[in-house]
Amino acid sequence: MANLMAKRNWFFALSALIIIPGVISLCIFHLKLGIDFTGGSLLQYGFTQQVQPAEIQQVFATAGFPDVEVQTTVGQQGSQSAIVRAPLLDVNQIEQVETGLKAKFGNVTRESADTVGPLIGQQTTRYAIIAVLAASAIILLYIWWAFRRLDKPWRYGTCAIVALLHDVLVVVGLWSIFGEVFGFQVDALFVTGVLTVVGFSVHDTVVVFDRIRENLIKRAGATFETTVNNSLVQTLARSLNTSLTVLFTLLALALFGGVTIRTFVLVLLIGIASGTYSSIFNASALLVVWENWDQSKRQQRRAAPRLATA
Repeated sequence: MANLMAKRNWFFALSALIIIPGVISLCIFHLKLGIDFTGGSLLQYGFTQQVQPAEIQQVFATAGFPDVEVQTTVGQQGSQSAIVRAPLLDVNQIEQVETGLKAKFGNVTRESADTVGPLIGQQTTRYAIIAVLAASAIILLYIWWAFRRLDKPWRYGTCAIVALLHDVLVVVGLWSIFGEVFGFQVDALFVTGVLTVVGFSVHDTVVVFDRIRENLIKRAGATFETTVNNSLVQTLARSLNTSLTVLFTLLALALFGGVTIRTFVLVLLIGIASGTYSSIFNASALLVVWENWDQSKRQQRRAAPRLATA
């Protein structure tokens, strides 16, 4: 049976190699927040001809709104849709811009217009942080309760939360880099994706931990590290197969799905890949490191009186 736990330092090093650049980017560039958090207007228009994002930006700049972002998608029979993220616009300003669009492109249809004020953006930020913290706390308590018959069950919950934070840091850190390089923004779909990743990450971790619990009861004579390694190998194929089926579906959505869900799909792709890795190679390895450290401390305490009497 493969000895995966012997390579745990390599697993930790790979995680650090991915997380550290993202943390550095977060400290330097921060996250590029969308209108869901900063406030603004999100407009979607339909065109009967092919248009370029730069042409739409020029119309907005002429109307006095140069700081807009435009995404376009091609529809059937040469039609095209454009999603415009702009500063906060009132009804008169939106109509002014639409007059310019119709003068330049002819038949233009407003498909949707959403406006988010700064106060709503602040509330969204606060609720997003509370949601992530509440989910983490509930997960910790649940795993603690589920493994209450084992020695020190709180360790399992703590290691699951550390793996969860690993996945959140990977997603958020990479999104900070993508925001600086590609202009990716953080919006409500991003938060939804992160919460979905949190649930998926813990799901895989609990499966591995549950097999560890079963083997600890059945194989009382084996060392803790051996039991964890055997449990990991036993669940490895199941975890990989489950994750790969999800990743293949998400990859198809990313390639052929609409632009409106692409942010959400990309977050899930990164997060579920990271969650699979952390559940298999990090969470269980943290249990082994913690147990070995605890055993080393116990041995030192036992040896201390002997050294004193000698």
